[in-house]
Amino acid sequence: MIAYLIDSDCAIYAMVDEDSPLVRRMMGCNPGEIGISAVSFAEVAHGTYTGKPPTPSVLEAFIKAIPLLPFDEAAAREYARLPFKRARFDRLLAAHALSIGAVVVTNNEGDFADVPGLKIENWTV
Repeated sequence: MIAYLIDSDCAIYAMVDEDSPLVRRMMGCNPGEIGISAVSFAEVAHGTYTGKPPTPSVLEAFIKAIPLLPFDEAAAREYARLPFKRARFDRLLAAHALSIGAVVVTNNEGDFADVPGLKIENWTV
C-alpha cells in the first residue's frame, strides 16, 4: 500500500543526488510504500523533455523503481474541495494524497501547510 507520495521537487532531488538523506530514507521504505503521482511525474517529465534534470534515462529508471499512480476520480473530487492559494500542481498532488490517505514527501512544506488534513514530511534534512 502506498503510504507516501513524493512531490516533484523531491523526486528530482532523489534522481540527481543518490547519496542524499532523502534517498537514504527512501531506501528504508518497503517496496510499494512510496509512489509518485501522475501529476508530479508530469511536472518532472515536462522539465526533462525541455532539457532540465533528470535525463530521460534516469527518469525512466526512477519510474521503474517507484510506482506511478494515476490521478483518478477520488483525487479529482478531493481537488474540487481544496482552497486555492498556490500553484495548481501542489493542489493536485495534495488532493491525490488525501484521496489515498498518503503523506506528501516534500522539501517545500509551506506549499502544502494550508491544506486541511494533509500530512507532510521533509526527508531532505
